Amino acid sequence: MAESLRLFADRGYAATSVAEIEAAAGLSPGAGGLYRHFRSKEEVLAAAIREHIERTRQQVSDVLDQAFQYEGRPLEIRLRMTCQAGLAKMREEQDLIRVLFRDLDQFPNLVAEMREGIVNPLYDGIATWLSQQPEFADSDEDWAAIASILGGAVVNYWLANESMYEPPTRIDEKRFVAGWARLGLGLVNLDRTPASS
Repeated sequence: MAESLRLFADRGYAATSVAEIEAAAGLSPGAGGLYRHFRSKEEVLAAAIREHIERTRQQVSDVLDQAFQYEGRPLEIRLRMTCQAGLAKMREEQDLIRVLFRDLDQFPNLVAEMREGIVNPLYDGIATWLSQQPEFADSDEDWAAIASILGGAVVNYWLANESMYEPPTRIDEKRFVAGWARLGLGLVNLDRTPASS
């Protein structure tokens, strides 16, 4: 799966032949071995995406189950760790992300599976994690919206860095993580001003 996804990311879905997938999988190229496992090239892509979905679900579950281990650390450190984990997840999924932006408009059903199986669970995981932090215990916040903003910042930073070959305004990752954590710290003990109509 990983090799087929790498090929799709590097060459594009349409430009990747079944023979190339077979060769990358250790099968005899052009001998039809792929069709013993999958009915089509699209099915290979779908299986690779579903593998990533399952791994992401397990990762989110594991992180939330293990989060209590870090409650003794200062909130700023926990926030930095969360941001770093988000950037690491983006790096881990770089081939899938490249395929998404390059080719998945042809497969709206697979985009929907990615959205529901990877993207939304990651944002939900951030919201859950934030809401469970002791420092935010008495906060009545829209954690889903806050997670969307903080998670979106991670996605934007990584995408800009990858697509433009340097981070936005040349802010290195260490500075980005520190700034992201400061935003999260700003949620502590905020006096909220009611929105005017």
